[in-house]
Amino acid sequence: MDTIREDKHLEDIIIADLMISSEKVAHVQLNNPLEHALLVLIGSGYFAVPVLDDSNKLAGSISKTVILDQILGNDGYEVERLSELKVHEVMDDLVSVSEDASFIDGLKAVIDEPFVCVVDDEEYFKGILTRRAILKKLKREYYRR
Repeated sequence: MDTIREDKHLEDIIIADLMISSEKVAHVQLNNPLEHALLVLIGSGYFAVPVLDDSNKLAGSISKTVILDQILGNDGYEVERLSELKVHEVMDDLVSVSEDASFIDGLKAVIDEPFVCVVDDEEYFKGILTRRAILKKLKREYYRR
């Protein structure tokens, strides 16, 4: 965060001030095979990543758990399914928040999620807001008073 953002009070902060930009966030596309999604998840160290369409609009999310559930068969893992299934066939819906939303809206959105996706007015993916970013700002504000 830069100095300008540090000086803002909670009521003046918008989500864009706290989000991690889309250029720095791992993601997958709708038509990627699950094999690619799993590699992205493992390589990034994330539990889940956003799923984008061809125009970079937010479509959902995919997690390691969802992928593993899809390849678990009666007698063990059916690894060949990783290349057969596409992300859009198994992805989850997800909560998103507008980049212009207030700090309190961001706080409400991340209470039950480690991160939420940030979109613009046309649903283009702009980045993510993490629970960590919200908590760090709350801590900073608490000690400032």
